[in-house]
Amino acid sequence: MYLTIFLLPLIGSIFGALGGKAFGPKGSSFLTVISIATTFLLSFSAFFYVCGEGTSVILTICPWIISGSFNLYWSLLFDTLTVVMLNVVCFISLLVHIYSTEYMSHDPHLPRFMSYLSLFTFFMIILVTGDNFIQLFVGWEGVGLCSYLLINFWFTRIQANKAAIKAMILNRVGDVGLALGIFTIFYVFQAVDYATVFALVPLFTEYQIGFLGFEVNALNLIGILLFIGAMGKSAQLGLHTWLPDAMEGPTPVSALIHAATMVTAGVFLIARCSIIYEYAPEAQIVVSFFGAMTAFFAATTGLLQNDLKRVIAYSTCSQLGYMIFACGLSNYSVGVFHLSNHAFFKALLFLSAGSVIHAMADEQDMRKMGGLRRVLPFTYAMFVVGSFALMGLPFLAGFYSKDVILELAFAKYNNQGHFAYWLGSLAAFFTAFYSIRLLYLVFLTEPNGYRSVYSGVHDAPIRMGLPLAILAVPSILIGFLTKDMAIGFGTNFWGTALFVKPANQLLVDSEFIPLNFKLLPLCFAICGGLSSYFFYRFYSLILIEIKLSSFGRTLYTFLNRKWFFDKIYNEFIAIPLLRTAYQITYKTIDKGFVEITGPKASILISRTAGKYINNLMSGYTYHYAFSMLLGLSCYVLLTEFVDIIGGLNFLKTLILFIFINFVA
Repeated sequence: MYLTIFLLPLIGSIFGALGGKAFGPKGSSFLTVISIATTFLLSFSAFFYVCGEGTSVILTICPWIISGSFNLYWSLLFDTLTVVMLNVVCFISLLVHIYSTEYMSHDPHLPRFMSYLSLFTFFMIILVTGDNFIQLFVGWEGVGLCSYLLINFWFTRIQANKAAIKAMILNRVGDVGLALGIFTIFYVFQAVDYATVFALVPLFTEYQIGFLGFEVNALNLIGILLFIGAMGKSAQLGLHTWLPDAMEGPTPVSALIHAATMVTAGVFLIARCSIIYEYAPEAQIVVSFFGAMTAFFAATTGLLQNDLKRVIAYSTCSQLGYMIFACGLSNYSVGVFHLSNHAFFKALLFLSAGSVIHAMADEQDMRKMGGLRRVLPFTYAMFVVGSFALMGLPFLAGFYSKDVILELAFAKYNNQGHFAYWLGSLAAFFTAFYSIRLLYLVFLTEPNGYRSVYSGVHDAPIRMGLPLAILAVPSILIGFLTKDMAIGFGTNFWGTALFVKPANQLLVDSEFIPLNFKLLPLCFAICGGLSSYFFYRFYSLILIEIKLSSFGRTLYTFLNRKWFFDKIYNEFIAIPLLRTAYQITYKTIDKGFVEITGPKASILISRTAGKYINNLMSGYTYHYAFSMLLGLSCYVLLTEFVDIIGGLNFLKTLILFIFINFVA
């Protein structure tokens, strides 16, 4: 069963691609959907076995790297964390596959698209089931490759090309950190498998290592390097700019990769390495700081975006910040709990957005929509469920995890805990504001688009509507049904998959924080949603006046331009690097020094020498005598020089050979 989970998506991807011409689009779609459906059913069975028995399963497939005393096997690890991630990935992937068969039905390259989706699922399974860091890195790079292929699926579009390259480069920056972290792990522990490394971590709490000329704590260094890798995949502040641009790919790609599964790989990595972070407090401070800043930054940026998918993309970035700082505050179980809850309602939002874009003839600008609640009632209902769950309103999935994250952050009673709490609470306000703004501009306001577009609007067909209806159920119920199991008092659900020091267990403390601070995030969310509705419904003229004022124009530009991160990167990093590469490495070194001292110099010297030698071949005896005297003098000087510097007989022989040929 476990090996089948591992192989089925790969088989579906291969047959879906290679058999596209033989089976046709429908046949390829059927093969990939069946393979992912079977994978999900087997993953569900593995979940009940692993969690029910309370044990982990390790399946060793074959030797992989055997070098001296270093033995690495290709093995699969199925513990609680793995099976939770497997079920989330396979469930979302299955619904996206079904959705894509209709959404992409008119695309002539549907078999290739379905093959890419299955290949992504295969690499994601490698990532979460590996029992060592090298195998995790294989899956890590594999999902990065699939991300590039899927974002750039419509490769004739220049914006898709640019977005795919941007995603690849920024993820490579993070991957360098992850690779250095794995190298450091091997250097310190002489092993890369989880069992050995995690068992040795408590023995290396004071171990120092040299890095960039400084002596630093090895575990803190490993934690920070691993987090740099997580920053790239999970789009944390600094390496986040690829995520909104990745919306250039087809909408099912956004739902599968850039909302529900791939971007959570960083959260999974931190949770998997929980024991390392528990013994690396400085690394935890870095993680919690960047997570809180990301949650706040992305929430403010999403306020004034006009592209439908970009608003949802920034909400993804913000929610990832919640997960990251929860892990940075030692609340790994709550972070993974929010990860699983978020996957369902964020996939629901993206697929609902795809239904709107599909109905509006590929229009994504919310300013050209409006009034769609009348013609897209089902999609509107799904959007409401997803948006309310994202806002964290009571009794929906987001409420059961996001509010717990903020309560635990406050209960930490230290600087990073309160920093994360206040930024997270403000992010809740902005999240509610832009969620209601999206609903109002797309569905509630008067139509603002072209009549020709509205005349062809239709609600989602069955193959697009069914995944939305299925996703709506866990978006409402999954938090309530699984809260006690995942983060309840006394639960042993996670077993040995997650490790938390007793001093960092804060669930009891969070129950005794003041009631005001418990209710504050919820009050912020409700106030944000209500203020957004009333401003856009009744006081839109006030918003226009604010926008036209000097301060309002500056603020609008700052937030709409995404805090100018792209401008800063372009002007202070990309352009100087390109200018340096062209002016120095290309013109000065390659086309200058190397070219002049290499090919051009040899040609020039040969031509000049040939010209002078030709002049000496005049037929006069005294010219030949002068040539012989000059050659003999050069030979003597060179041989003496070689003797002075301790030359070789070979060099002397070579000089004599040249002299004889010159005289001849």
